[in-house]
Formats: sequence, C-alpha cells, structure tokens
Amino acid sequence: MGLRRALTEFDLTNIIVGSIVGADIYIASALTAGLVGPFAIVVWVVAGICAATIAVVFAYCSYYVPRAGGPFAYVSAAFDDFYGFLTGWSLWIAELLALPVFAIAFALYLGSVVPLGPAAEVAVRGLFIGALTVANILGVRAAGRLNDLLTIIKLLPLVVFVVAGLVFAVVHPAHFLGNYRPFMPFGLEHAAYAVVLVFWAYVGFEMGTFPADEVKDPARSIPRAIVRGMAIVGIFYVMTNFVLYGLVPGGELAASTTPLVLAGTVLFGSLGAVLMTVGALFSVSGSDESGMLGSSRLAYAMAIDGLFPSIFARLHPRYGTPYVILIVEGVVAFVLSGYADLPGLISFSVFNLAFSFLLTSFALIVLKDETSPLLGQTVLPLAGIGICLFLLVSTLPADLIVGAVVLAAGVPVYLYFSPKTDIHHLKEEFLSEEALFLRRVAAKERYLANFIRLVREAWEVGRRVVHRL
Repeated sequence: MGLRRALTEFDLTNIIVGSIVGADIYIASALTAGLVGPFAIVVWVVAGICAATIAVVFAYCSYYVPRAGGPFAYVSAAFDDFYGFLTGWSLWIAELLALPVFAIAFALYLGSVVPLGPAAEVAVRGLFIGALTVANILGVRAAGRLNDLLTIIKLLPLVVFVVAGLVFAVVHPAHFLGNYRPFMPFGLEHAAYAVVLVFWAYVGFEMGTFPADEVKDPARSIPRAIVRGMAIVGIFYVMTNFVLYGLVPGGELAASTTPLVLAGTVLFGSLGAVLMTVGALFSVSGSDESGMLGSSRLAYAMAIDGLFPSIFARLHPRYGTPYVILIVEGVVAFVLSGYADLPGLISFSVFNLAFSFLLTSFALIVLKDETSPLLGQTVLPLAGIGICLFLLVSTLPADLIVGAVVLAAGVPVYLYFSPKTDIHHLKEEFLSEEALFLRRVAAKERYLANFIRLVREAWEVGRRVVHRL
C-alpha cells in the first residue's frame, strides 16, 4: 500500500505557513527584546532572509528529488545513505524536540485565561498531543484540511493586530516612534544569538517537502508552495514585530512571556488580550499538527530505506497513514513536555536544523542541472552553506557539545540498521511514482568505503565550484 496523493498546492502552502507561524511568534519577540532591544526588528529581517535562502535551496532540491523524506531524500540521492541518514536523524531530532514546545506553550496560554493546576496542565498537554495524533492517523486529507482551518483562523488575529497597530502608529506617532528609542540599547554583542532564536521562528518550510508522495504534482507544487509560504510568513513576521515594538517599550517586552497579548491589551484592552490569546492557542495547535505530519513522513521515508525500524513504515490498513510512528512521536512529545526550558530547546533545535540544512545545501551542488530553468543554482547552495555555518557557531557552547554527542549517537543506529534489507515491496511502490528519481538499490558498500568515496566526490565537486568561480 502506498501513500495517497491527496494534498493540493493550497494544502501544502498552508502546511508550510502553519508549521512556521506558531508559538514562536508569540514568545520569540520577548526573548530578542532582552538581547538586542528594538534592533530586533532588523534581526527578524536578517533571519527571514537567511531562512528564505535555505527555503529556496529546499525548493530546488525538491524539484530534482520530489519524494517524501525532504532533506534525507536529497542528501541520499546526492551522496550516500549514511549522510542522508545523518541529515534525517538530525532533522528528526530537531522536529521531535519542537513538538513538546508547542504542547507546553498551549498549556501556558490556556492557563492565562483558565487557571490550571499542575495535574490539569499535564492533562491539557496530553489531550492536546493526543487529539493531533488522532487527526494525523485519520488521514493526510483530514490532517491537511484541519491545518487549512487552523492556519486561516490563527492568521486572522495577526491581521487584525497589524492593521490596528498601523492605525495606532498614524494616530499616535510620538508614542509609537518613542518606543524605538534607543534603537540599540545593548549593542550587537548578542545579535548573533538573537538571529539563532529568531531563525527558529521561520523554520517549518522543510515540512512542505516531507509528504511529497502525498502531493499532487510534487515537482511543481512543492517549490511554489515553499516560495509562497515564505513570502506570507515574512510579511506577517516583519509587520507584526514592527507594530509590536512600536506599541510596547522594550523593557516590558523583555519581562513578558506573552508579548503579543501585552500589545493586544494596549490596542483593545481586555478584549485584545483575549483575541491574541485565542490566536496563540490556534497558532500553537496548527504548528504542532503540521510538525507531527511532516516529522512522521520523514521517519516513514527513512524506515522504507531500512535506516529506521521497519515498524515505522507500517501504514494503517484503512487510512493509509504511518500510524505507528505517529503514536511513538506523540508519546515522546508528551514525555518531553515535562521539560520547560523553551530557550534551551529552541537553541538545540536550531543546531540540529542547521546541520541538516548544511548537508542539504551541499546536496544541491551535486543535484543541480545547468540545463534546468532554475536560477541561481550555483550561488544559492554556497549562500546556504555560509548561513548554516553561521548558525552552528552562533548557538550556545553547550548545544555544540550535546549536538555533537547526539549526532554521534546516530552512527550506531545507522550501523545496526544499514545492513538490513530495505522494505522492497514498499520501496518499489514508493519509487515507481517518481519519474524524476532513480536510485540505486544494489547492496550497500561498507561504511569506510562510503566515507572515502564521499571525500573524493566532495573534493571533485569543490574543485569544479572553485573553477567556475
């Protein structure tokens, strides 16, 4: 049984927007306010440009390899299963860690309007994760339609907020502009780390590449959905933060855990607080639903290649969804939701994301075809490599150490599963639907031989790139 093609380009665009616009927009502004002050508006622009660059790299890769698995599939096609596994492993870890963040945020925002005790918070997190797990198991079409609804609902409060905030700026320019002074109260000492935190707010575009086998006309739909989704998010983020910093002094933002609720109160009083709280709840729900949809397809693709337990590739007999991995991810997310260090989770997530994005940028160098109509294929992956290296070195030192350990922990997982025969009956079905992707299915080479061969190939690619420049 193969995955069913039921997602339209509109569904995919909403999955991308829904994955990006989530709890991050409701908390990241407070974190950056304490690091760089109003200069954070520039940080949001810079991080958006960085994310858009990586997103276009993904769009180009999906053009050449329109199959489920996203960067795991791209790197595997360009280089080798081992490096594809490391890409998928780091990305899966990053997305898995993000799921409990949304559950925690949902309980916190709900608690701001409905007092919750410790036991009630645990119950809310469990019901939240359980409901979204069931929605994904019922079918990708149901999950896609649910995400369409959640995306539209959660963007409406932001539209109202931005429009009302701009009107406020025109009516009260002295108040609005006064909150932008001083513009750089803390200098640029923490600007790089602020970019890391804000970059996480833009992450989610990669989710649009995971369910490729469930998208109608993936080679056309995925790149267009990524570009359209990033444009929508970029406009919303920059405008939202422009209004936010003009409404509330930086010191108050830094001290608040719900900055948009605080700004909504400035605009509409208690009604504004309720409006932004409801928007936050739907926003968090949409992000977790999209994240669960994408990360489960990543694990499914890796299981088909024999790099994850084969049970992760088991599809529901009625709904045709990878229900086993969905249940596993739901349980893990619930357990991790007891860990409440949100900035730490964000920083570590960005480290893993940057590593997988780095390998994806290298993959485009190999995958690109100069005869294709895609523009900037030589420059974009180089820009992506530079951005990823910047993000890696800008995370916290602890993230570098723990991240290296987590990546190393993936090696024995690969060595255990890689000698296994992949699931041929699923893989044949999987590949037969992709006219643009032909992959070798011969016996795997030894691990050391793969490494030596890849070093040689990387050296040749580097020489060609330097020669062209």
